[in-house]
Parts: sequence; C-alpha cells; structure tokens
Amino acid sequence: MMNDKNSFNYDNRNLSEVFKELQEIRNNDLNKKSSSSNKSKKVKKQFSFHFNNINKNSDLNLSNIVVGCSLLLLGIAILFPKSLMLNESYAKEENYEEVSEYELNRHSLNMQSIISENSGIDRVKEQVVEERDVEFETTYNNNPTLPKGEEIVIQEGTLGKDKLTLVKTYENGNFVEEVILAKEKLVEPISKIIDLGTSEFLAKHKVHIGDTMYLLNNATLKESADANSKDVAELKSSIDVKLLELPNEEWCKVSFDGIEGFIQTAKLTSSYTTPNIVEKNRIQRILLKVNIDMELNKSSGLTLNDYKKIFTNLPSDTNKIFQDNYQVFYNMDKMYNMNGIFLASIAIHESSWGTSKIAQDKHNLFGYGSYDDTPYESSYEFETYEEGIQTVAKSLVKYYLNPSGTKIYDGETASGWYFNGPTLQGVNTRYASDKDWHKKVYNYMEFLYDRLD
Repeated sequence: MMNDKNSFNYDNRNLSEVFKELQEIRNNDLNKKSSSSNKSKKVKKQFSFHFNNINKNSDLNLSNIVVGCSLLLLGIAILFPKSLMLNESYAKEENYEEVSEYELNRHSLNMQSIISENSGIDRVKEQVVEERDVEFETTYNNNPTLPKGEEIVIQEGTLGKDKLTLVKTYENGNFVEEVILAKEKLVEPISKIIDLGTSEFLAKHKVHIGDTMYLLNNATLKESADANSKDVAELKSSIDVKLLELPNEEWCKVSFDGIEGFIQTAKLTSSYTTPNIVEKNRIQRILLKVNIDMELNKSSGLTLNDYKKIFTNLPSDTNKIFQDNYQVFYNMDKMYNMNGIFLASIAIHESSWGTSKIAQDKHNLFGYGSYDDTPYESSYEFETYEEGIQTVAKSLVKYYLNPSGTKIYDGETASGWYFNGPTLQGVNTRYASDKDWHKKVYNYMEFLYDRLD
C-alpha cells in the first residue's frame, strides 16, 4: 500500500461511490490504451527501421511478431501495474506523468474488500404493534396564599398510553431505526398540577394559613380589610392570633379566641422572626386572665422563675420576707392547686408588707386566728414564715375556695364551710369583715402581676 500524502482511507465508501469510481477508471483506461496504441506505432516503426538496417532481406513476419510482443508487454504494464519494478522501469524509460496519476487511482479501488464488507451485513426489517406510555405535562399555578417559592402538589400526574404500529430495522441483530406507520390513543395522560407560592409576607415569617402569629404592639381588629372600617376588638401586644386568610400582602384575616377580624400584616410577627415573642405571649396570656372576678382555686400557671422575678427587689419589702419566701408561695400554688399570687397578696395586705407586730413576733403574715377585739393575743404563732403560709393555704383550699366534696390534697376533700364562690368577693364574704377587703387584695395582685411584663 502507498504511504504518501495522497493516500486515502476507503473503508467507509458505499457501493454507489465505488461503482462511480470504477466507471472513471474504465474511461481513463480507454484513453490510456488509445495513447499506448499511438506510442506502439512509433515503436513499431523504430523496430522496423532497426531490423531493416541490419538485414533488409529479413522476413516481414518476424518484424511483426517482435512489434506485437512489445505492444503486449506495454499494455500489460499499463493495465496491471502490480510490480513496482516494472512501474519504476517503465516510468524511467518513458517518463510519462500519466503513470504517477494512475498509481494514485489504483489504490483508491479495493473491490474485493468493498464487496466483502457489504455482503456481510445482515439487514432485517419487521413490522410490530406496541403499547407505549405517554408522558404527562406539569402545570404550575401561582398561589398568593403560599410562601413565595413553596410548592404544593394539587393533582398527581398519570401516564397516558398509545398503541403504535411501526417498522423496526436491525443490522446484524442491532436496532438501527424505526418508522411509525400508525398511532392510536388508548389512554389520555392526566397533567400534574402544582401550586407555586408567591406571598413574600408568609415566606418572610415562615408561616402558612392556619398558623399562629403574634402582635408586635397593641392593635385593633377591624371588620374588613380597611383602616376606616368598624372596630371588632382591642388586642394586647404579644398576644397570639390564628391566621385565617390573606386577601393581599397588606391585610390578613385572623382569629383571637373565636373573635374574627382583619389586621394589617405589618403589625404581626412569628416565632421565627421574633423568637422571644413566644415567652412574651405566655406571660400575656396569663395577664389576660387577671381580673377581680378570676377563679382562685386554680394554679396561676406561673413558673418558679416567674415568682422569683415578681418577688425579687420589691421596693416595699424592706425586710425581704417575701423575697426570701417566693419559692414557698410557688410551692403552695402547685401543691394545693390555688393561685399563689392571691395568697401572697393577702399576706402583704394583712401584714403591711411583713412589718406588723404579729408578722414580726409570730411569723404570722395573715393575722390568722385574730379577732377584731384582741387581734394580737388571739393570733396564731408559727415557728417560721413558711409554716404560717402553708397553714393558711390549706385552710383557704379546704374551707373557702372549693365546694364541699372537692378532692384537694393528701386524699382529702374540701368541706366548703365558708365557700361562696372561688373569687375574691366570694372569699371576702366569710373571711373578712371589711366589705372592700377583696378590692384591696386585688390591687396587690395587679401590682405583682404587672412585674412580669
């Protein structure tokens, strides 16, 4: 094989290209034979002239034989240049440029290889009928009641199905192509529907419709999404509301303890945006229940830290009696299921912040056992303030705060001898002769509760 710059790779030619090339080579061969014939005549004359000079009397037939053989050899060399030696000799002797060109064309033809390659292809076509799945589409709908960027699948998509008639082509067992002849729709695909959230307000606070939000400041619920609409309710700072609707990014509908109304979104926050709002809300919820008619036969719901905060550094607690016993009041709250702030307020009122003589001498902050005509002499004396606080707490629970038969502490039940309702005024009826006693005690309760805010 030639290894010069004019060599080509013919492995990828098809039959039509090969036969076209064969036709061109055939035409070139005819032209070359014509040219060779003319050259042979010249050679014939030269040989004839040469033999005539040697022997004018030689036989003409011998001359013709020699010329014929020469022409035969010359034709073979042109048509079948298989031998490099013959090609080189011929090229040197005759110096024809056509020989170099023909050498290139000789290598462009490998008929045996081409026929072998094409005859080895096993090409098969078959007609088949198949059922194939059809992909469903996905549709996105903007939803202003979802946080921006959040997606919710409203409807799952399902695949459809088509019946196809087609022709498949294989070469040497390998699939090559297919042609669809007919298609019949068997099952229509069902689109997948996704709601895409667009609300920046919900995304900012990481909340959804139905979640709890909190007021940043005191605010007013409105009848409609309009600042000039009718007032529905006044809400305190840090109070929690349930998010019901979001008509737009400026107003939302909320519910507060069953009361529904509209409020501006700028006045709301969330536990994500304002983490300490949850603790403030807990306190606010407790404070909302503080009123003169509140039920006292229930725990206040305050924590030990709340009691510590309330009773530490009270300006009127000069002897630090209440500060030193804040945990005792908390324990009574939990042990006897009563309001410990109410118990402490009675002690403050009856002992003038622990400065009375009975409080100082007898550790009796309540004047427990006293009569109006002999208060000091008739009052009980206790070893510690804790003992006196616990004695009064048990007495209130058993006789004043619960109706008869109520389960109280240590497996006992309330007698309810002096029960007139679990409120300040109900206790006032039998506990104190002062008709305004309940109001005075409530003033101290308000003062103590306000220290939480």
